Amino acid sequence: MRELVRSSPFRHDVVIVGGAGHVGLPLAIALADSGATTVVYDTSAAAVEAVNAARMPFSEPGAAQVLKSGIGSGRLVATTDPSIVAECENVVVVIGTPVDKHLNPDPRAIPDALDAFSRHFRSGQLVVLRSTVYPGVTALVEKMVSDLGHDIDVAFCPERIAEHKAMEELHTLPQIVSSRTARGRARAAALFHRLTGRIVDLEPEEAELAKLFTNTWRYIKFAAANQFFMMANDRGLDFERIRQGLMADYPRAQDMPCAGFAAGPCLFKDTMQLAAFHDNNFPLGHAAMLINEGLPLYLVTQMGEKYDLDRMTVGILGMSFKAESDDVRSSLSYKLRRTLDFRAKRVLTTDPYVTTDSRLVPLEKVLAESDLLVLATPHSAYRDIRTDLPVVDVWNFFGHGVVV
Repeated sequence: MRELVRSSPFRHDVVIVGGAGHVGLPLAIALADSGATTVVYDTSAAAVEAVNAARMPFSEPGAAQVLKSGIGSGRLVATTDPSIVAECENVVVVIGTPVDKHLNPDPRAIPDALDAFSRHFRSGQLVVLRSTVYPGVTALVEKMVSDLGHDIDVAFCPERIAEHKAMEELHTLPQIVSSRTARGRARAAALFHRLTGRIVDLEPEEAELAKLFTNTWRYIKFAAANQFFMMANDRGLDFERIRQGLMADYPRAQDMPCAGFAAGPCLFKDTMQLAAFHDNNFPLGHAAMLINEGLPLYLVTQMGEKYDLDRMTVGILGMSFKAESDDVRSSLSYKLRRTLDFRAKRVLTTDPYVTTDSRLVPLEKVLAESDLLVLATPHSAYRDIRTDLPVVDVWNFFGHGVVV
């Protein structure tokens, strides 16, 4: 395993700023497992307490045992004290660029967040931006760091993992590394060589767009599939049957996804960031947003034409944004519930993983009291459900087609 490049002595190898979340904690766990002394710095006292107690604050397959090992060995520790930054050679920042209610990104969010603890920066450190950033934010951070008067390298190395695959993909996916200087690139490459053998070198602006292009491409592909579903469904045809037919032994169609909710904290947000970057001249991205975000309303409209919703109790199966996850961020299940709250007599919701929603009820209650079911999140726990109730299943999870 390669050693980190050290230009001056530090107590710890790495600190992950905002490190108790879905992006930062798997990275911290993996780095500690590689032998690096790693600190998780986060403002959430509850999350920090959980990490120090070797408890995962969220679901991530394969992470729990590695977390216990890191805490037990002393190579991993969590804190809410920002002064820890001064003791760490590599400062990895997993604070992303948010978008406001008008879908405008805030390019100052990351520099402003860094400014809050910049007094703890020291010469000899490497600052790595890890979360998706608005194009140009790396340059803003470079200027901010330069104005501090310290000799600090800055790199942008975007995370590429998918939730529930983090502990695998941190080691198997190539790592994009970008920095304005050769020294910065070398130091960032040395850090991530602890996890993966392949490094891809880009310039900072190229890397910023590479991350946005990746997520937007996935979002557009999901939108195409959802639009195809609507086209077929409006004619009473089963999109999934068509999709399986056109994919059969035909390699150029293998990447066509099924219909379903395209949600989560990244795809929609990053598509809107890319639109803002191009002066909102991105009709393809805006069309994808309208299709994907409009799918819950489309389903309710179709249900309303077929069923007497105002006399029915509708049960929603799954509230997290993806299967086998407890993460509800930007989940379209909630948009579906809000729409049904207006249209149906009563709405019941359940999820085997989510623990933060006071409206959730046991699956047995949903099955016993509902007149109609909607599979919003295809958790494997629902695979063995036996019911005579009609089910709206846009995923074709139960294998009965997707016509609504």
